[in-house]
Amino acid sequence: MTIQEIQTACARTTEALDRGALKTAFDTLQGLIAGSQTYTYQNKLDELQETYQYMLLYYIEGSGDPMQEQIYAGIRTQTYEVTDRLRHELLADISPAAYYAARRTLMLQPVETGTLLKQTLFYAEAGETEAYEASVNRLFVHLWTTAFLSQEIVVAIREAFTDPHYPSAAGNQIVSALLLGLQHSFDKEKLLLLFDAASSTSDETIRIRALIAICLTLYTYRRRTAFYPEIGRRLGLLAEAPDFKRLLLTIILRFILTRETEKVSHKLQEEIIPEMMRLRPKITPGTSWSDLITELSGDGMNPEWKSDKLSKWLEEYTEMQEEGVDVMHSTFIHLKHFPFFREIAHWFLPFSTEHSALKDEVNTGVGTLDTLLQASFMCDSDKYSLYFSLLQIPESHRKVILHQLDSQISQMNEQQTQELKNRLTKTENIIGLYIQNLYRFYKLYPRHSDFDDIFNEKLDFHHLALLKPYVSDAETLSQIAEFYLRKGYFDDALTIYDSLLEQGASDDEMLYQKSGYCRQMTGDIQGALRDYLRSEMLNPESQWLIRRIAGCYRTLKQPEEALKFFLRYDQREPDNLSILMNIGHCYLEQKNYHEALKYYFKVDYISPENSKAQRAIAWCSFLIGKYDQARTYYRKIIDHQQPQAQDFLNAGHTEWAVQNMKGALELYKQSVHAAGDFKAFQELFKEDIPDLIRAGIKTSEMPLLMDQLRYSLG
Repeated sequence: MTIQEIQTACARTTEALDRGALKTAFDTLQGLIAGSQTYTYQNKLDELQETYQYMLLYYIEGSGDPMQEQIYAGIRTQTYEVTDRLRHELLADISPAAYYAARRTLMLQPVETGTLLKQTLFYAEAGETEAYEASVNRLFVHLWTTAFLSQEIVVAIREAFTDPHYPSAAGNQIVSALLLGLQHSFDKEKLLLLFDAASSTSDETIRIRALIAICLTLYTYRRRTAFYPEIGRRLGLLAEAPDFKRLLLTIILRFILTRETEKVSHKLQEEIIPEMMRLRPKITPGTSWSDLITELSGDGMNPEWKSDKLSKWLEEYTEMQEEGVDVMHSTFIHLKHFPFFREIAHWFLPFSTEHSALKDEVNTGVGTLDTLLQASFMCDSDKYSLYFSLLQIPESHRKVILHQLDSQISQMNEQQTQELKNRLTKTENIIGLYIQNLYRFYKLYPRHSDFDDIFNEKLDFHHLALLKPYVSDAETLSQIAEFYLRKGYFDDALTIYDSLLEQGASDDEMLYQKSGYCRQMTGDIQGALRDYLRSEMLNPESQWLIRRIAGCYRTLKQPEEALKFFLRYDQREPDNLSILMNIGHCYLEQKNYHEALKYYFKVDYISPENSKAQRAIAWCSFLIGKYDQARTYYRKIIDHQQPQAQDFLNAGHTEWAVQNMKGALELYKQSVHAAGDFKAFQELFKEDIPDLIRAGIKTSEMPLLMDQLRYSLG
C-alpha cells in the first residue's frame, strides 16, 4: 500500500470512531490489515468485533447491562489504539515525514529513554554543558517519537518532574516533547504525565507549559478523551488549584490573540514598511528606532516626517503589545535559518546565555545579553534568533546597534519590572511567550509542513466538554465573548452571547445589544433588529440602540419604521448631520421629496461643504422638477467636489430635462469616462429610466441619444 492509502484508511477509521460508527471503523480497519498484509492485528480486531456484537445483542434483547457504557468506551479506545499502532508500523520504514525520519535516525544508535533521563541529570550536575545539551536534545526526540510510553519510562519521567535537582530546562523540554508526540498520536500515559507536570512540579514555567499542552491535547482529541474517565478525574484534581480558572481563561484569551498575528504581519509588510520607506529620505543615518518612534508619535513631530497612517499604527502597535498580541513574529520570520534551528528541540528551548551555541560571546560593552534574558516581550526562540543575527554583523556596526538596542530594551523592561514582580503578570507572560514559541515552530520550522498546524484550528477551548465546567459561568464566558467582540470575531462572540441568553440572562439588555451587533456585523439584519428591539424594551433611552434600530429598518427597506427612530434620535441630539441625512433619505425613499429637501437643506446650511447633502439636494430637486436648483447644485459638485460617474450622469439628466441636449451629451461623455467604460455607464443609466420618464423624457428619444453618445465617443 502507498503512504497516501495508509493515511487515508487510518483517517477514515478514526473519523468513523469519532462519530460512533464502529461497524464502519471495523470494516475500514479490516481492509487496511488485508491490504497491507499485516495480520498481527487480526486477532485483536476479531476480538473487538466479537465483543461489540455481543454488546449489541444484549442491547437489542433488552437485557440491562450496567457495564454497557464502560464496555462500549473500552471497545472504542482499544480500536483507536489499534489504528494508531498499525499506522505507525506501516509508515515506520517508508514515510519521509520528520517524525518517522527521526525515529529511524535514533535506531542507528539505540539508547533507552530511561538512560537518557539519568544521563541528563548526571551531565548537568557534572557541569558538562555540551554533553548535557546533546542528552536533552536526544531525550526530546525519544519522547516525541515514542508513540506509546512504557510504565517504566512513565515512572522515570514522573520522578524527574518531582526531583528538585532535575534541570528546569530539561523538564521544560520533556513537556514540549510530550506535547509534540501527542499531536502526532494519542497516548493516555503521555497526557497523564502532563497532568503530573502541571500539578506536582514547583517550577512555574514547567507547570504552565504543561497546562497549555493539556489544553491543546484535549482539543486535538476532543472526540476521544471522553472515553477515558481518568482524564476527567485528573482534570478535576488539577482544577482544585486556586489559580486554575484564571490560568485557563488567560490561555483561552492568548490563543484567541494568535489569530491577530497574521493580520499584524500582513499590515506591517503591506502598509507600514512601504510607508516607512516613503519616509526614508527624511530619516538621518544616526536616527535610532526609539528616536523615530518618539519623533513620529510626539507633539514635536518633524512636519517633514508626518504620516497620519504611521502615527496611528504606532499607537495601535503599542496597544497590541500591551494586550499581548504577538507583534514580533514578522520581525523574526527571516531569522530562523541558523543551524541552531535545525534541531527540533531548540524551537522550544528556554533561553540561556550558558548555552554552548552562544559561546562566541559578543563584545558589547553593555549588559545586552542580560537585558535580553530579562526581556518580557520576546519569546525564547526570538532571543536566540536575535543573538545569532548579531553575530553576523561586523563588530563596528554591531556595537552601535547593541547600544541602541540595550537602551531601548532597558527602557521597556523598566516599565514592566514592577508588573513582573506581581505573580499574576508573570504567569500571564509565561503563557504568552510559550504560545509564541509554539507559533514560531508550527509556522517557521523548516519541515513545518510535516506537522498538523494547531494554529489553523479555532482552538475554542471553552467549548470542550471536559473544560466547560470550569469556564461556563456567566462572568468567564462574558470575558471571552467580549474579547471576541473587540477583535471582530463576531460569529464566535455570538455563540457565547446566545448561550448566555439561553441560560436565563434574558433581562440583560446589554447582552441583547451585543448579540444584535454581532448579528448585524455578520449580515443577519433581521436577527439583529429582533435583538435590538428586545434590548430597547428594557432600555428605551439608549441613543446608540435607537440609531442601530433605525439603521436596521433602513437596510431592510422599511423607511417608515426607520424614520420613527431617526426622529427620536433627532429629538435627543439635534443637528447631528448623519441623522439629518438619514431622515432625509427615509423621506426620499417614501417619495416625500419636499420633506426630504428640508432636512438636506438643513445639513447644507450647517455644513456648506457637505457633498452628500449637495448631491441629495440636486437629485431631489430634479425629481420634483426644480431643474434650475438642481443645475446649480450639480455645478457646485462638479466644480468644487470630486465628481463621480453618477454625478455627471445625474447632471446630464437635468440638462436633458430642460432640453439642453448638447450639455446633456457632454456630461454623459464625462460619466462614461468616470465609470470606466460604456457598459458600466449603461447600467447606471438603466436604473434611472423611470425617473427620466417622469421628467417628461420620451423613451423613444433614449436610443437616439445613446447612439449619438456612442458616435461622440468614437
